[in-house]
Amino acid sequence: MPNFAAFISYVLVTTFTPGPNNIMAMSNASRNGFKKSILFNIGMTFGFFFVIGFCSIFSVVLYNLIPTIKPVMTYIGAAYILWLTWKTYSSKPPGESDGKNHAYTFSSGLLLQFVNPKVILYGITTVSTFIVPYYKSVCTLTGFSALLALVGFTAVTCWSLFGAAFQKILVNNNRTINIVMSLLLLYCVVSLFL
Repeated sequence: MPNFAAFISYVLVTTFTPGPNNIMAMSNASRNGFKKSILFNIGMTFGFFFVIGFCSIFSVVLYNLIPTIKPVMTYIGAAYILWLTWKTYSSKPPGESDGKNHAYTFSSGLLLQFVNPKVILYGITTVSTFIVPYYKSVCTLTGFSALLALVGFTAVTCWSLFGAAFQKILVNNNRTINIVMSLLLLYCVVSLFL
């Protein structure tokens, strides 16, 4: 049985912290307005779903071919989460816009996911650490992919809605937010070995 508290903590912290998706959603909405950012956010959500789906297939194949890989993947996942903990703790607030006015589309949001290292590492870590050791059916993996994509859509939509206001909150409370997020990620690492 998976540790759902660790799973939910990891998913929420990783999805809602600054990354390429959230920063681009925020800057797109602050430059072009929320309504014009919706298609880009939907594109990111579909791309996110496909990347998580591919990570699920990769993890199941890996687990079936090499059954002893679970402990190795747990340590790799824990190491990545520790690295993410450090990056979160030491990160600076998102920078100001570069002044260029780019129009982001559905397809650019979709394609961004296939070159976004945070999403790819997040997918592999989440699926191989929290999902595949316990669930392997296609329906369940598809459901988890849809759930994670929905959480991702919620995150980018929140960043879009708050735009510059959310950025100001991060700037004003950067240290406190980083410490809380880092402690939640550290809890995820510890729970992997309990």
